[in-house]
Amino acid sequence: MSDIGSEEMEEDQGPYLGEYEGGRNENEERHGQGKATLPNGDTYEGMYDCGKRHGQGVYRFKNGARYIGEYIKNKKHGQGTFIYPDGSKYEGGWVDDQRCGFGKYYYVNGDIYEGDWQNHVRHGQGTYTYAATGTKYVGRWQNGKREGHGELVHTNHKYVGVFRDDKPMGKGKYVFDIGCEQHGEYIPVEQEKEDKGAEDEEASANIIPKWKAGQVTAIHLQTEEEDEEAAKEEASNQEQPAEATEGEAQQQEATEGGQQEETKPEEAQQEGEAEGEAKPEGEEVKEETPAETQEATEAPEAPTEGEATEQVSEEAAQQEEAPTEQTEQEASAE
Repeated sequence: MSDIGSEEMEEDQGPYLGEYEGGRNENEERHGQGKATLPNGDTYEGMYDCGKRHGQGVYRFKNGARYIGEYIKNKKHGQGTFIYPDGSKYEGGWVDDQRCGFGKYYYVNGDIYEGDWQNHVRHGQGTYTYAATGTKYVGRWQNGKREGHGELVHTNHKYVGVFRDDKPMGKGKYVFDIGCEQHGEYIPVEQEKEDKGAEDEEASANIIPKWKAGQVTAIHLQTEEEDEEAAKEEASNQEQPAEATEGEAQQQEATEGGQQEETKPEEAQQEGEAEGEAKPEGEEVKEETPAETQEATEAPEAPTEGEATEQVSEEAAQQEEAPTEQTEQEASAE
């Protein structure tokens, strides 16, 4: 529930505005260390600044949820831990009451996500561990879904490729612990839809990825020396284009100088020098308006793991169905 909603509710309830014990400033605003009981039964104990929660504090909801962490002007901001009524827990960064930055979420089903957050959802680089199988997804996330390059690591093999809309799509490979890897690609296939009748709206197409197996090759593990050589070669390749361009320009000038008799050596030298020079370098005293009411009743959805149930031993020899995820479990509160 928002701050505005809480304020309206408190006004409807009448003159009772809760209880407060603690410091106040010259304007009789809550200031410094204090403890408050809100009209809705929630409690807060921690630091205040000019009537607003500001600094380290503990906010306890009457439904059992609680937040232990930093506040700035009545909003969770900084580092903090939020424990939801269902037992799930988030530890990490907050910005304006939203999970943001690096954080770790422990889901009620045992799954764990550790990585970047933005606007309350998984966003950026992160690792999601599925408790039921031990499978891990390590890669990019966008708005709560797997998006971009990632690895799906199983017990004795892993898939390396690109994910789109939470599903593997396009070229990738399965790497097996036995010392081989299978190249291929996931092709989107439209699943057959049930006939729901003319009155029902046309259902959106259900696209599932289907694995198209390709060549099986041996795994080549690079040594440290090869890694160093590759790094040096890459750095050298980044410098070569500019040098090659300069050399080609000089060669072209020399060719033109041989074809045109009137071009003098001094002029060619001046042109080379000229070319060389051209290189680029609150709340009021009478009211407590918690912003966490909605936070206490919402927890992020935890994706359930379906990828680990694929036929691991057959992936190197035949096509296989793309892993599909089950319906996400909601860590809902009262």
